[in-house]
Parts: sequence; C-alpha cells; structure tokens
Amino acid sequence: MACQDYPLRSVLYVPGDNPRALDKIGELSPDAVIFDLEDGVNPDERPEARARIAKVLANPPEGIYLTVRVNPTGSEWVKDDLESLLANPPHAIVFPKVGDAKELNAAEALLSKLGFSDDVKLWAMIETPSGVLNIGRITGESERLECLVMGTSDLVKDLHAAHTLDRSPVLFSLSLCVLAARAKGLSIVDGVHIGLMDMPGFLAACQQGADLGFDGKTIIHPVQLKGANAAFGPNEKSIAKAKKIVASFKAARKAGKGVTVVDGKLVEILDVEAAERTLDLAQKIAEKG
Repeated sequence: MACQDYPLRSVLYVPGDNPRALDKIGELSPDAVIFDLEDGVNPDERPEARARIAKVLANPPEGIYLTVRVNPTGSEWVKDDLESLLANPPHAIVFPKVGDAKELNAAEALLSKLGFSDDVKLWAMIETPSGVLNIGRITGESERLECLVMGTSDLVKDLHAAHTLDRSPVLFSLSLCVLAARAKGLSIVDGVHIGLMDMPGFLAACQQGADLGFDGKTIIHPVQLKGANAAFGPNEKSIAKAKKIVASFKAARKAGKGVTVVDGKLVEILDVEAAERTLDLAQKIAEKG
C-alpha cells in the first residue's frame, strides 16, 4: 500500500533504542511512524535497535504507515540496517540527507540489490542546501520514491541560519520542495518543531505548514500528536462545506451550467477538486478509526 492511501497528518519519530516508545505505537496511533536507526540512536546501540524494530514489524500495529530511517547510503551501517528489515519490511524506507539524484539512485539500487520488492517504497529526507537546490532532479525518475521529508533542523544548521518563530530562513526551501513534490505527485511532510514545551509555537508551525501545502508534520513526542492531526486534517465545518460545494457543482452541471455559487462565492472546477481532496482525506481518517 502507498502512503497516499493513508492520512499523513502526524508522522512520529521513534528511536529504535527506546523499547517503551516502541511498545506504545499501537495505542498512540499516529498516522505514520519513522522508526529511527540514524541520528536518534547511538552507534553502539544500533544492533539492538535493529532487533527491536524488526520485532515490531513482525507483528505490526494496524492503521499506521510504518517506515524506518536507515543510515545514509555511504555509511558503514546502512547494509546492516537494511538486512535487518528484509524478513518483515516496513511500508517504506527513509534515507537521510539525500543531496542529489545520484544519492537517490544509490538508495534505490541498494534496495533492489538486497532483494526488497517494489512494494517497499522510498522516502527521501531533504535536509541540506544541496538537497533543496537539486530537488527537481531528486524527484525526477524514481519508481520507489513516494514522499519527501523535510529535515529543517539540519537545514537551518547548514544554512548558518536561526530558528525563528515565523521560520522565515527556511520558507523558500520549504515552498520549493512542496512545488517539486506536487509536480511529481509525491507526498511531503514538514520538519519537526524541537520546542517540546512550546505548544503555541508548535501549533503555529503546524498551521503554517498546512497553509504551505504539506500533507502533515513530523513530530518527536506524543504530546504533539493532537495538534498535528487537527492542523492537517479537515474539521466538521470544512467537511460540510466541501460536501456543499461538490453537491452544488453536480447540480449545476446537471442543469447545463459550468459554474455555481456557494455562500456568495463563485465555484469552479478547481474548487470542486479541492473539496474532493478534503472529502477523500476525511474518508481516509474515518477508515483509520
């Protein structure tokens, strides 16, 4: 199943060396999980982390899109990371620090060489200046690539920029990556908000990400789940309006008209397409339960 079949409002990072967090995935029920074998795990702990993640994947929780972030393609750990996933692969494998199309192709070739079926998809983390500048090429040709993940913490560091409330230092990069994702029909999720105690800032970043066009947000703690789901998911009011737009437009078409008016606003086919996306997302959320 592709990630487009799931809502991606909340994408929770879970370090592979945290057994308590791994055990709680099912009851927390984020839309998606990124089990981490890279930055979130001490190199000495990686063998045990691989075993723990493999155990979860052998009996996976339902209704959650499961991914694993491995180490970069050129690292000494990536082969062991991937081989630990072969018996019970996740839905997708996340490759960090993808800086150009060559690195993406190397990741795809590695998956094929090790024997992962085409059903196992690829997520690319965009977290470097080169990744942003090469985003058009990165999203170009891969059959496995289905989602981009923004790594804004690393991007801010590499830009020698600052973490600001309005995220102005990275807005250009974020928008460019959203453009590239939409041009190729890919999903894309926003970077993390590192201030766990800063709920107003987190909620503002979620709303900004939704306004920019992201499908959801990567999060680092369950306390952020509710806010991400609310910001990136339709509410009762937006669902009701979407239904009204679709019904009104269908009635107009039946009457031989190309446009209609809903609540004093002209409704065209582009408005109907947006409304249908809202209803489709609402349906996916309802099916998730």
